[in-house]
Amino acid sequence: MTVTTAKVKVKRVSTGRESLPPLPLPCYQTDQAAGLDLLADVAADCVLQPFQPCAVPTGLSVELPPGFEAQVRSRSGLALRHAVMCLNSPGTVDADYRGEVQVILMNLGRQPFTVRRGDRIAQLVVAQVARAELSEVPELSGTARGTGGFGSTGR
Repeated sequence: MTVTTAKVKVKRVSTGRESLPPLPLPCYQTDQAAGLDLLADVAADCVLQPFQPCAVPTGLSVELPPGFEAQVRSRSGLALRHAVMCLNSPGTVDADYRGEVQVILMNLGRQPFTVRRGDRIAQLVVAQVARAELSEVPELSGTARGTGGFGSTGR
């Protein structure tokens, strides 16, 4: 399998958290993992109440090469065990964005969930981007599915 490598520059940003020791940079947990684990760079514990979204800082900004994006995705373990997910999953970090990467977490469980400094809160997947060239036409070609929408191909 051929893997494309994207050189991503990372800058630590910690407005209001300068006195705290820096967290490790995101890393892949296995040789074939697709996502880097993002860590919560919070100054104090952050309690996610049920059904209340919260933007959790990562302490990092990134410079992606042109033609790439970074997708912020939920961690399956958090989703399964605690019903905590990225609200806009996947969130997109564009190649021209230079602000701090934050993760919009939502607690879909019934109990409060505490995010602590250094907790793995999301995954960052770097992917190549294809730009669409739109062409307006009077009709689209036919398919077997046609205009069948949600659930039209089975359960």
